[in-house]
Amino acid sequence: QVRLLESGGGLVPPGGSLRLSCAASGRFFSIGAMGWYRQAPGKQRELVATITSGGSTNIASSVKGRFTISRDNAKNTLYLQMNNLSPEDTAVYYCNVDIIDRDRTLYHYWGPGTQVTVSS
Repeated sequence: QVRLLESGGGLVPPGGSLRLSCAASGRFFSIGAMGWYRQAPGKQRELVATITSGGSTNIASSVKGRFTISRDNAKNTLYLQMNNLSPEDTAVYYCNVDIIDRDRTLYHYWGPGTQVTVSS
């Protein structure tokens, strides 16, 4: 059983910063690509950023230059550093992780989500 635990969300004023974390735990062979998605009220879930196991990143144009995705493979943890936040960034943020099981089967896991609210 694989578990994803997100943390770091909260309330922050416009222009502020937050750092999200997503830690994977359980029994598996390895972790592949990891990513962050977000869903604002009344909107569809959208890609924020992804990072491959080798460290290649893909950042949505709406957050490029403000958000940075990174990972610590030794800790099985994904991060999202968010700077210069605006009210438009308010959403529930979800991590998505590709888990390679011990039988080499690929599974996609979603975290439970963490709320980010940008408001004065």
